[in-house]
Amino acid sequence: MARGEEHGLDIIAGLKRKDEEALVLLMQQYGDDLLRTACLLLRDRQEAEEAVQDSFIAAFERIGQLRDDTKLKSWLLRIVVNRCRMKQRTWSFRHLFPSAYVDGRLAKEEEPGPEERLVQRWRSGRLTKAVHRLSYKYREVITLYYFQEMGVAEIADHLQVSKNTVKARLARGRAYLKQTLEKEGETDWT
Repeated sequence: MARGEEHGLDIIAGLKRKDEEALVLLMQQYGDDLLRTACLLLRDRQEAEEAVQDSFIAAFERIGQLRDDTKLKSWLLRIVVNRCRMKQRTWSFRHLFPSAYVDGRLAKEEEPGPEERLVQRWRSGRLTKAVHRLSYKYREVITLYYFQEMGVAEIADHLQVSKNTVKARLARGRAYLKQTLEKEGETDWT
């Protein structure tokens, strides 16, 4: 067993014992990833922080519902996505989150392909603003696919929709992003 997995299992065991130190370790290990995801989905850092905090509390209280200890991060992401959906339904957001919170995670290649170029644009802020203009269902799959580097099947499982629905939302989301960026003078999309 890898050290990271062993550490994750220690955290889970601590959470099941209701050990608050395990909660602190959980927040340290997964907090940044969850916050970035929530920021992309909600477009408001304060709301995103609240969603992540609520998610950690929910995870602490409901750790017994985790069916597969090796899928802790995936389980946490599902909780955060659901919290963001709830917030999206009940709040009107006026602020875009600062582009400084988005940092592409794919390694640079000599000649990046279309997806790598897409991820590199996260840093520029233009793409972030374009993603924020998408309706929530497209923003959600784009964020999970490109930022969290999740596959179509994993996203479908998280969102409890079919793989074809995820593929369709990704395609439409990309098309909307392309249109938006072309209108703003970004011609080197593909």
